[in-house]
Amino acid sequence: MKDDQFMEKKYCKDSRVIKTNRVFPSHTNDLGTLFGGWLMSYIDDVASLAAVRHARHNCVTASTDHVDFLDPITQKDSVCLEAFVVSTGRTSMEVFVKIIAENLITGDRRVAATSFLTFVALDENGKSVEVPGVIPENEEEKKLVEMVDFRAESRMRHREESKELAKALTTQKHWETYLS
Repeated sequence: MKDDQFMEKKYCKDSRVIKTNRVFPSHTNDLGTLFGGWLMSYIDDVASLAAVRHARHNCVTASTDHVDFLDPITQKDSVCLEAFVVSTGRTSMEVFVKIIAENLITGDRRVAATSFLTFVALDENGKSVEVPGVIPENEEEKKLVEMVDFRAESRMRHREESKELAKALTTQKHWETYLS
């Protein structure tokens, strides 16, 4: 457990990263909406920046816990991603990413997706390093922090289920599977 008397806490806003992208035709699918893979790449990018900004160390993605696609993002939209650290363990950080689509002509904005990712801070030798705690200030941050334990429980349960599933999966080459 980290010793809070030696580790200074930081405000959520201290790690906040905001990045806006335009949606180009080459980034869309046959329905004219943003490919999920492009959005996931944007999410990992801003979340990693928020994690490093909070820890002031290199960080690696430990998991992408959720990407919930709530509303399609079209070529008429820009996509604005806002990321910040909402909770920490001893060496890990949970980063929340809010994805807002904005119609560039009307200015209408909507939450198009949300995501939670976990990062681990590393020292220059690649060993995990302690990170500061977080202090929420506004209602949105407080709501996210309020639900930390629920998400952590869900994350642990999902990880155990994934480990069980992995035990049942084969590593055989596909041509060997059909020959046996």
